[in-house]
Amino acid sequence: MGIDLKAGGRRTGRSSSMKAIKTDNPYTRLLIKLYKFLARRTDSAFCATVVKRLHMSKVNQPPIGLHRLSKYMLNKEGKTAVVVGKVTDDVRMMEMPKLTVCALAFTETARARILAAGGECLTFDQLALSSPTGSNTVLLRGPKSRKALAHFGHSTSVTNEHTHDGVKPYVRSNGRKFERARGRRRSCGFKV
Repeated sequence: MGIDLKAGGRRTGRSSSMKAIKTDNPYTRLLIKLYKFLARRTDSAFCATVVKRLHMSKVNQPPIGLHRLSKYMLNKEGKTAVVVGKVTDDVRMMEMPKLTVCALAFTETARARILAAGGECLTFDQLALSSPTGSNTVLLRGPKSRKALAHFGHSTSVTNEHTHDGVKPYVRSNGRKFERARGRRRSCGFKV
């Protein structure tokens, strides 16, 4: 008995998470429909990326602060910043530049500061009308901030103990008795 290669072989459990819309938010559901249509009809990579990000869970749609947003938009006058997520305020920032921002949501203070600086806050349906293919836009996203991400990366080894110094080990506790031998002292193999 062989493998039916025409039927796709033994590739199981690889169905796309983008086939069914998982969110109950009617606004997001309509946006997915709209951008899926635009991605198909305009052949735009921007629209395809927006669809992909709209499908993502909330954890994978991290918010972005105004300071980071303004830093990314330096020397990009006349372009629209597009964030598939929330835009939050940054109280540490004194002066706000004029920005045109399109996002899923804005905090009240972030919206007020953008508008006070003479900028614009757009929704995705407004963006679809003004630039359906994503021309003159800068697609941005905030920093991923899940706790689990601290543990991801290559593990260290004897040959190269500094592969990923920033990778956090899964340790039960940080005390004297926990994981302090090999890999944590020169006399036992190597030290990170």
